[in-house]
Amino acid sequence: MTAVTLVVGAVLTIAGVIGYAVTGAESVTALIPSFVGLLMLIAGIIARNVNARRHAIHAALAIALLGALGSLRNVAAIGDVFDGTAERPAAIILSTLMFVVLIGYLVLGIRSFIQARRDRQGKSPA
Repeated sequence: MTAVTLVVGAVLTIAGVIGYAVTGAESVTALIPSFVGLLMLIAGIIARNVNARRHAIHAALAIALLGALGSLRNVAAIGDVFDGTAERPAAIILSTLMFVVLIGYLVLGIRSFIQARRDRQGKSPA
């Protein structure tokens, strides 16, 4: 999960910077995916330490959950982008990208935790 955390952090950081540049640097809120991505990168770097891995990945998953929930309002307006009636289409597109990436990360993280628990139970004496 450490490598996945680093990749997700990098993708979000780059997406936020690109979104900020594409929108003409009008609003700092275009950098929200970058802020989430930087937090994910920090958690991924911390997770390289075996002793801190479990806590760092838990923190990254919490950040991912908060980020996904925070982007949900704009994601709900994705239909407006397709209709051409969106007031801020770049924000909606960036939020949707962030939501999809973070939900995918959460699914992978939960699957990883389930597998780790099964592995521990299989190794413990009955």
